[in-house]
Amino acid sequence: METREKPYPIVSAQLDGYAPAVDSALAKAEQERIAERIWAHDHTVWKPDPTEISNRLGWLRIAEAMEGNVERLKNFADAVRADGYTHVLLLGMGGSSLAPDVFRNAFGPNPGYLDLAVLDSTDPGAVQAHADRLDPVTTLFIVSTKSGGTVETRSFFKFFYNLAQKVVGPRHVGSHFVAITDPGSSLEETAQALGFRSAFLNDPNIGGRYSALSYFGMVPAALLGVDIERILVSGRRMARLCVAPEVTRNPGVYLGVVLGELAKAGRDKVTFLTSKALANFGDWVEQLIAESTGKEGKGILPVIGESLGAPEIYGDDRIFVSLKLNGDAAMEERLHMLAAAGHPTIEIDLSDEYEMGGQFFLWEMATAVAGHCLGIQPFDQPNVESAKVLAKEMMARYAETGVFPTVDEVPPDSDVFCRFLDESMVREGAAGLSRPYIAVHAYLEPTQETNTHLLELQSRLRQVTHLAATVGYGPRFLHSTGQLHKGDAGMGLFIQLVAGGPGDVGIPDEAGKQHSSMSFGALKRAQALGDYQALRAAGRRVIRVHLGHDIAGGIQAMLSVIK
Repeated sequence: METREKPYPIVSAQLDGYAPAVDSALAKAEQERIAERIWAHDHTVWKPDPTEISNRLGWLRIAEAMEGNVERLKNFADAVRADGYTHVLLLGMGGSSLAPDVFRNAFGPNPGYLDLAVLDSTDPGAVQAHADRLDPVTTLFIVSTKSGGTVETRSFFKFFYNLAQKVVGPRHVGSHFVAITDPGSSLEETAQALGFRSAFLNDPNIGGRYSALSYFGMVPAALLGVDIERILVSGRRMARLCVAPEVTRNPGVYLGVVLGELAKAGRDKVTFLTSKALANFGDWVEQLIAESTGKEGKGILPVIGESLGAPEIYGDDRIFVSLKLNGDAAMEERLHMLAAAGHPTIEIDLSDEYEMGGQFFLWEMATAVAGHCLGIQPFDQPNVESAKVLAKEMMARYAETGVFPTVDEVPPDSDVFCRFLDESMVREGAAGLSRPYIAVHAYLEPTQETNTHLLELQSRLRQVTHLAATVGYGPRFLHSTGQLHKGDAGMGLFIQLVAGGPGDVGIPDEAGKQHSSMSFGALKRAQALGDYQALRAAGRRVIRVHLGHDIAGGIQAMLSVIK
């Protein structure tokens, strides 16, 4: 085995037989001045047409720009604490919610600061659980959406606005809400009309999944008590390193070329292994990579949450990325075994959690470069809209008729499900394409118990089929891997999980008014049906499994037939 370690210590890769192809691509990237052209906002790095490229590169310099807002953010957090707030609930989806979740997991509530939670599920049980847990008197609500019109976020906002108004009254309810959005969005107008405590207007030239170091990440981080200046300094330092024209001194270009070239060679399943404190970073980077690269029949599939297995259970479509804090040797031996077996590995060590600021930028740059290598545009998301459009049609039909269309679904122990899984064992990829993968779409309430059962299902699927298996909660994954599922080469095998629920929660038609013509349960069902139809329309193989009213029992029944 050839060990390939680049001089730059931030990213250490063992590429085995893929090193020559990577070296050739690195030389080409340097010759074509890829780093210089990216920093010059040259859209031709990706496509001749500048649409959704030239106005999506604000992330390159956002860490430096945000350093000028540190005092404002600190003062804002101090004022909120002084007013007696103890909790903050962020209402968002995708790029608006994933970076805050990273900070929540890595840093947790600091003494004297706010306890942050994130709501990104339209499951009525999830919405009601936060409503039951929180006291509106001491809770600040962050409404976070770039466009201002994200249906899930607007629905969350109207529900919690009405809830807070009942407790604190119409005169004071606005002071419990904060907006993070783009200038001129409908949310900015709402914030002004309803007297929000504050509105943070983000750089509009940043897409949601590239916004971790902007207000979308920094406002909730400041409320958590995170030293945001250290995060931004880390991000700015990494950005400066990624300016270097020499690819061996540019960690972002180097990592991006490795990802892109190995994906072209069929190694397009990037499996992340992280220290516990960094676990949620996988959720963030999953959206970044999948939504950016999954289009035009190509894509890189991130695999997160997977328990590490023996080398022989993995196919030749894997790359393993170790992202860990210094001193964490828990997976070191297994990682070296994988490298010895010929699987490409990438190791990145962080001295502490604050170096995640640099990691946000590193992976943003690497994803942009990987897009260049694959010949795709990494800043748009054309296939995300397909499921949204169909979900809107479902909701309109439901509003008119009171019923949803029926689709085929099977019980968890069905022979049909068994035969569906058997297909994954015999289907071979076409020439030039990678091996299939399995994606579990869980339209379920996200609880710790359900998480445990879903991870067991993921592990069993991987163990039996030797295929990469991923798990995502709906509708959250629609804003991330949903793009890749419909835009890649069509190798996915999709298992949609639905279940019965104990109750439903209404969505107010307007903030401050009680009338409701739609519910969270209906919205979630419309989204599941819309995605099901979008997958089928794209020629994907998908099966819908109804777990009944006992989610744990239903998943156990599935496990019993996966042999």
